[in-house]
Amino acid sequence: MKSLKIESTLDIFDSMEALPLEVLMLMQRAIEARKNAYAPYSEFNVGAALLLDNNEIITGSNQENASYPSGLCAERTAVYYAASQYPSAKMLTLAIVGGSQLKTSSVPIPPCGACRQAIAEYEMKQASPIAIYFMGETGQVLKSDSLKNLLPFMFDKSAL
Repeated sequence: MKSLKIESTLDIFDSMEALPLEVLMLMQRAIEARKNAYAPYSEFNVGAALLLDNNEIITGSNQENASYPSGLCAERTAVYYAASQYPSAKMLTLAIVGGSQLKTSSVPIPPCGACRQAIAEYEMKQASPIAIYFMGETGQVLKSDSLKNLLPFMFDKSAL
């Protein structure tokens, strides 16, 4: 038997104020998008803002449904809208803010597994990484230079 060690490197910013200005503005758009979340079941609101290479910023918020799993996460809402409205644009940077309606979240909230897989599809399609910044309502912001740091064994079309 052999072992395989997998490492990921993420950057940590102590707060939003430590972010580059362009990313700070994107994170603020994600915060605004979070206000549009419809999360009566989980009581967990998420907002996302996606910067495209044509300078468009697409936002999304989670939208739940009593018929699980018919809802959609904020990240996929933004990514799918961007892909459908701007199919030739590259996705450059994704900002995510999430937290509970019941308490203040200070731990960075990464994309769920389904969102990671969806983001991976578009990273592969465009053959370039998507930088992902994520945070709770307060506190540190984590940055991944690529989805590959968050999902090292991606399932993609090469497996088909």
